[in-house]
Amino acid sequence: MYRIGVDLGGTNIAVGVLDENRKIVGRGNLKTKLPRPAEEIFDDIAEACRIAVKNAGITMGDVQSIGIGAPGTINKDTGIIEFSNNFRFFNVPAREMLVERLGEMPIYLDNDANAAALGEAIVGAGHGVSSFIAITLGTGVGSGIVIDGKVLTGINFAGGEMGHMVIHTDGPQCNCGRRGCWECYSSATALIAQTKDAMKHHHDSLMWELCDNSIFNVSGRTAFDAMEKGDAAAKEVVDNYIYYLAMGLTNVVNIFQPEIVCIGGGICNQGESLLAPLRKMVERERYSIHAKHQTKIVVAELGNDAGIYGAALLDC
Repeated sequence: MYRIGVDLGGTNIAVGVLDENRKIVGRGNLKTKLPRPAEEIFDDIAEACRIAVKNAGITMGDVQSIGIGAPGTINKDTGIIEFSNNFRFFNVPAREMLVERLGEMPIYLDNDANAAALGEAIVGAGHGVSSFIAITLGTGVGSGIVIDGKVLTGINFAGGEMGHMVIHTDGPQCNCGRRGCWECYSSATALIAQTKDAMKHHHDSLMWELCDNSIFNVSGRTAFDAMEKGDAAAKEVVDNYIYYLAMGLTNVVNIFQPEIVCIGGGICNQGESLLAPLRKMVERERYSIHAKHQTKIVVAELGNDAGIYGAALLDC
């Protein structure tokens, strides 16, 4: 039998069909096209599932379950997306809506970051370990905690939101309403904002040349690329970014002491220019500095497919 995993993102609806060997054998992708009503979005989720099933060369009757990873607070018991800010969802009966469109079958839901963490824990960077945390550096800082193969979600299904721990009192306003949250400093969005700010203060920086003299062309790579070419302003951006990323990661290690913390997101393509100083800072600051066993910090292995794998395996 086969499982379907749905990764519902702000830009794309990505669907994959997993076979018995946990390999993706068919895909379906459609644009999310926000903002629009939940009914229309679930019409396209169902259609993307049909496309993936067709591309896998099977029928919906061969599918034993569907899992969905979606942004926001997900009530796994009721199948309701209770709140999702970017989607403007309030108490959306996701399970019921998908059954209406695809027929009666087991349908599982969880937060998208939790699903991605589960995917990495089962078939990716955390395979074979009992305590695992995944951090995703994207629009925000997503995170998921997996202990003994189970996602830790708390009493209200909103646990594990480590991107919203405050690391700088009275810092920038976060979308969650608080100030100084970790994601205000360590998301890809934050890195881009920090790069743009540095460019405005350093008009001779190589970062301008790398962006064709347009601040609208700044990406998460800009400061790293300029730093590697010897640009001092870019190095300051990267150093500050890594400092705050390490601050949050040290807190995570001190609280959970997991076997592995994996970091995902496009920023991780920077490789050792990111990881080497990051590991050094965490090793220096962590409470367990003298312990025999230490948390390993590694890069996520599944890339953009982590959410698909995790969603499909929510019934495991």
